[in-house]
Amino acid sequence: MTALSSQPRRCPPVPPSAPSPAIAGLLERESALDLLAAEADRAIEGSGRLVLFRAPTGTGRSTLLEAAAGLGAKRGMRVLRAHASAESSGIPLGLVTQLLGSPHDHGGLQDDTPKTPHHLWQLLCEYAAASSLLVAVDDAHLADQASRRWLAEGARRLTGMPVVMVVTERSQYDIAPPQPGLAYSLPPGVVRMHAVAPLSRPAAEELVRGALGPDTGDAWVDGCVRASAGNPLLLRALLDDLRAVFPHGAAKGGAPEPVLPENCAELYPGAFVTAVSWWLRSAGPGSTTVARALAELEDSARHDEKDYGPRAGSGLPGTRPGPAAHVDPGPGHGAGEEFGDFLSELTRADPDRVDGWITAMIRLGLLCRTPGTGVPRFAHPLLRGAVLDGLPRSDRQALHLRAAELRQRRGHGVEAVAGHLLRTTPGGTERVAKALLDAAAGASRAGRTDAAGHYLRRALDEPMPRERRAAVLTELGELEFATLRNGGIRSLAEALRLQEEPRDRVLAAVHLGNALASRGKPHAALDVMRDLGALDGEPVLARTIHTASAFFSDHDPEIRRAVHTRLRERAERSPEWISPALRALLIRYESTAGLLSAESAMRQTRRLLAAPEDPLLVPYLLGAAAAVAQWADAPDDAERIIRSGLTEHWLSPLHPVHRSLLNARVDTAAARGRHGWVLEETAHGSQGPGDSSHTGASNFLAHRVIALVECGRPSEAEQLVAGVEVGTAQDGWEQIRFLYARGVLRASVGDPAGALDDFRECGRRQSGRDVENPVVTPWRSAAAECLLLLGETPEALALAEEESRYAAIWDTPRVRGRALRVLGAATGGRRGLELTAEAVGILRGTSLDAELIPALITHGQQLTAAGRARSARPLLREAAMAAERLGAVRLSARAELALRAGGARPRTTSLTGLDSLTVSERRIAELAAAGRTNAEIAALLHLARRTVETHLTSTYRKLGIRRRVDLPRDLKSGGDKPT
Repeated sequence: MTALSSQPRRCPPVPPSAPSPAIAGLLERESALDLLAAEADRAIEGSGRLVLFRAPTGTGRSTLLEAAAGLGAKRGMRVLRAHASAESSGIPLGLVTQLLGSPHDHGGLQDDTPKTPHHLWQLLCEYAAASSLLVAVDDAHLADQASRRWLAEGARRLTGMPVVMVVTERSQYDIAPPQPGLAYSLPPGVVRMHAVAPLSRPAAEELVRGALGPDTGDAWVDGCVRASAGNPLLLRALLDDLRAVFPHGAAKGGAPEPVLPENCAELYPGAFVTAVSWWLRSAGPGSTTVARALAELEDSARHDEKDYGPRAGSGLPGTRPGPAAHVDPGPGHGAGEEFGDFLSELTRADPDRVDGWITAMIRLGLLCRTPGTGVPRFAHPLLRGAVLDGLPRSDRQALHLRAAELRQRRGHGVEAVAGHLLRTTPGGTERVAKALLDAAAGASRAGRTDAAGHYLRRALDEPMPRERRAAVLTELGELEFATLRNGGIRSLAEALRLQEEPRDRVLAAVHLGNALASRGKPHAALDVMRDLGALDGEPVLARTIHTASAFFSDHDPEIRRAVHTRLRERAERSPEWISPALRALLIRYESTAGLLSAESAMRQTRRLLAAPEDPLLVPYLLGAAAAVAQWADAPDDAERIIRSGLTEHWLSPLHPVHRSLLNARVDTAAARGRHGWVLEETAHGSQGPGDSSHTGASNFLAHRVIALVECGRPSEAEQLVAGVEVGTAQDGWEQIRFLYARGVLRASVGDPAGALDDFRECGRRQSGRDVENPVVTPWRSAAAECLLLLGETPEALALAEEESRYAAIWDTPRVRGRALRVLGAATGGRRGLELTAEAVGILRGTSLDAELIPALITHGQQLTAAGRARSARPLLREAAMAAERLGAVRLSARAELALRAGGARPRTTSLTGLDSLTVSERRIAELAAAGRTNAEIAALLHLARRTVETHLTSTYRKLGIRRRVDLPRDLKSGGDKPT
């Protein structure tokens, strides 16, 4: 594509005496000019005839008439002119009087002359006796009836007279049936009709490049041709606007070509809009109404699809099956063959005329059909915008209200109806609000939260009862909580204001408080809870307030310490007041503070789970219990509790426990070493539902970063952490998790000093929250490993010993094995070997391969350093195989490196690719590729479903794929080459 010139340029001047065909609008009019010349010569010889040019508006009828007048004048003929108009159509014989009454002609009609058809005909005969005549009449379809009869009768008498009548008449399919044409009753011998068509594409392109320059880009030419449909009037007006907007053309010299405007507001001084308005007025009010209705429907549909995506379930009855049937073409759009009926009913027009109008406009190039649906649309956005220009907003709103009612009667989808209601004036009926709320529910179920929020906001503009409004505000707040930076705080605050019953007020306050706390405003969250009052007569509601406040306090270390201190004091003074949920929160706090063993914490937690608790408080109990179970190396218990909380209690994302359970679920998976599952769970964004957005750090992000590191994809992890800034102030626990994850990433890419800074900051913040248990983040062990790499062995040993002391208190295989491994590495010598051997012994036989693998590697490296490489190799091979089974690429590489350092031969088995699959993995993958579900595969092979999931995760990692649908292709092609 060649760009337009960026330098100032002028179109070459055209001499006025010799206008070019393009500028004169006579491109592709040779046959019409030949006809005029022949008929003029025939009239000069004494045999006249009527020449009738019929054409749509804007195709150059008047230009042809001017050419005819010029041609007649050159041949010495006397030219009589008249131009009919709508304003003079009520004056009988007004057109003929205009034709024959020119005051400069001495023989012309004077004011006192009788204006009868006979007298006028006699006057024409007198003119013809003096000289051959060319009678030029423009827009005869607008003439008064008497003048039209006079012209028709005159055409019959022209034989043998030196007179040629050249008449133009509009011929276009309109919604309103036209009156009979001038020649409908004339015999063929007295009239020569010629239809003037729009310009062909080559001619239109020639006109564009003639006006804008020969180097005009193809995109501009195509846009101009489509926007004008080859109509000379529209095309010349558009080119006039473009020359005004882009006086120097487009850029050259490597600069990008400007984009052809698609908005009429960008076209100034607006000749194109004016031309389209004239075209509409010529078509009549019926055609204008239909054209504007079509333009408005198309415009609103395109805006909706751009903002919210295609709507579901709104196709018109009879939509053909196929890909297009699953996408709603927008408000008022359905199958092409039915859309005409809809448009005619919407505009109250004759359906047969509407169908004919659509067909005619498509033939003229002003409309085209949408691929797949056949729905008519305008050929270019500029044309659509010009048709809509000047349409009052009130008219648009009334159109959409009628469209909504019509689509509802026709049984279209709720979102199709709501799409129109969004553009209507608020303050309608309850039925309007219900339709919008139904659409919001459907969009929310489909995961289209932006559209759902839009429907809810519009529904709130309608009248509804106080309780219903509060519920809608809460629903809107829930959507905004997950998607908007402000977290729906305004909507939730309004919902709280509307609540009157104590229970409803408490629940609304919990929702608002959670939104505030999640957005870094824990003080405001606690203020909301305090403003509810004491609620002494409602002990369950009072406990709910205290329990929710304890959850909110997790976002600030000082508040957390103060809240749990008061809870402990209350538990000592009034143990009967402390509910199981509050007791579970105290156990969670004491567990992280290093005051309890895992065995004691789980024993108390199981007892609390078995105790009766109010339904309002059960979710809080489950949230605290899930965290404790996950920390206590009881993943099966943790997953069961999480499943109960998420599925049986239907927690809203606004509930503070909802995010707690989601975090516990991903924590549990990470502890099991299920890195593939973690990556799948966080694939659609590192923010979990309701995660804090004021810093960008979150638990989901932290786990995704670590999983990417373990899977050998550190560059992706670096991209994730690049834009996150946690600052230096104390913050929530999710920022602590992020600091630890970033430290792991930095250590993996050879930056132990940067990693050490992150681990130390992580520890500082944890200590500020009274969190000492290494199960939250093992920052001391991680920092000690960095110090060993930096040669700071004494400091590393001190941190490792401190970690070991806290690990001994909590006393689970995970924390003890990890602490002993790092302590052994820092201690070295015979004692170091004993400690790492003990770590291996503790971890072996558990489901904690993610911790066993580094323990095996560290112990193997120590044996190799002690000259016992033969004893180290089995341990290192075990580590390599376990790492491969988990898909832990980083640990697998470490194990292989340690094996080679000990003199072992490189492994010949493939770590990735189709050849690396085990027999079981290959069999399960083939069944999955054949369409079997995990449950079906498990039943067929007599395996646990979890085993099937583990094998498939390993298969995905080896084949380098992420989705089940990729299995058939990779199994057939052989997957990636083994590495």
